[in-house]
Amino acid sequence: MALSFGFRRQKKAGDLDQKAKTALARIAGRPVVLIGLMGAGKTSVGRVLAHDLGLEFADADNEIEKAAGMSVTEIFDKHGQEYFRKGERRVIRRLLGKGAQILATGGGAFMDEKTRKLIKETGISVWLKADLDVLMRRVMRRNTRPLLQTDDPEAVMKSLLDERYPVYSEADITVQSRDVPHQVIVDEIIKALGERSEPIQSAAGS
Repeated sequence: MALSFGFRRQKKAGDLDQKAKTALARIAGRPVVLIGLMGAGKTSVGRVLAHDLGLEFADADNEIEKAAGMSVTEIFDKHGQEYFRKGERRVIRRLLGKGAQILATGGGAFMDEKTRKLIKETGISVWLKADLDVLMRRVMRRNTRPLLQTDDPEAVMKSLLDERYPVYSEADITVQSRDVPHQVIVDEIIKALGERSEPIQSAAGS
């Protein structure tokens, strides 16, 4: 049921295809990087966005887990956050080098100065901005968030929001994440990509 909700189409195919073509022309061979707090919908929205633009989708956390041979939670427990961030930085650098794709990143990735600089230089960043109540409803459905393993997860989330939102605001595009079908958010991202003032030169053509 959740899958059909996420992939329900909201517009006529012809209209959507044309907007997708315009967005792709603006992307010009560069990766589109989704940023935001845990629960913002980066993975679920990213998969639909990749489908609609005919691009590959990658999830940085999944790639980190593959490289480490353990879950994100296990990495945090055994090695700590700093170790995880270093591995995250390496994985994102590798993924960004693959060109046009949709890349979902972990909530702390854009906070790393080196990673943020690399994303700005090689990709187009899209911030999925969500209100605290929306985030809490989503993240509390699963007990898999290392940073929320505390007696007061809402206080932790509020602290993260206060710390990270000023930095997230540096993203190229901001779209409000809310409780609507994923396709609505995807269409807004595609529209925003297509409305960028100039095509972006690809790394190969710059």
